[in-house]
Amino acid sequence: MTHGKLFVVATPIGNLGDITFRAVEALKSVDFIICEDTRVTSILLHHFDISKPLAVINAHNESKSLERVVERISANESAALVSDAGTPCISDPGVRLVNFAIEKGIEVVGIPGVNAAIMALSISGLPTDAFAFEGFLPQKKGRQKKLQQLAEEERTIVLYESTYRIEKLLEELSEYMPQRQIVVGRELTKKFEETWRGTAEEILTDFEKRNTKGEFVVIIAPPSWKKADSESL
Repeated sequence: MTHGKLFVVATPIGNLGDITFRAVEALKSVDFIICEDTRVTSILLHHFDISKPLAVINAHNESKSLERVVERISANESAALVSDAGTPCISDPGVRLVNFAIEKGIEVVGIPGVNAAIMALSISGLPTDAFAFEGFLPQKKGRQKKLQQLAEEERTIVLYESTYRIEKLLEELSEYMPQRQIVVGRELTKKFEETWRGTAEEILTDFEKRNTKGEFVVIIAPPSWKKADSESL
């Protein structure tokens, strides 16, 4: 049986100009597009004058929709998987779809592009030779245990956090890692992009004076790293 292909396509995290030529070509060439939210993806498609049928797979319906989508690809339709922002399957739905497609013998093709964690690392000024990506921490169960583990981590740490919990996270980092240098990026690549640098306590103090709505990436330096060490990197 001839199968179609599943393209895993990275999309912008804010600025639509950050999409790659290859990503646009892939979105234009496939039979349908798999997304998290049709409203978000429609904005992107409209901007690039792309009209394709949309199938929704998100955290709420993933288990129910996998088989139907993979059946279409197995029937020789090609599909593109996108997330609301950035690279699919990185702290986003889609991992089960990709895994299921591979099990069914479908070729999975990656179309690289923007990733919030990598972008934040690149502008952080902190060590990037080795890092631990933890995504979103558990909201309740296991959160304190995870923070205790991360306090012992020798590599640079990368976290994602929402507007609703960023201050709580900084308060926790102030308790568990009070001396660590931290970089916080808000709304990266968007109109109101901001970056904070300092200890968790220093950043938290500045947060009280500003609008802190948006999506955040938090970069935490290794315990051995100090500002004065930057000349030796």
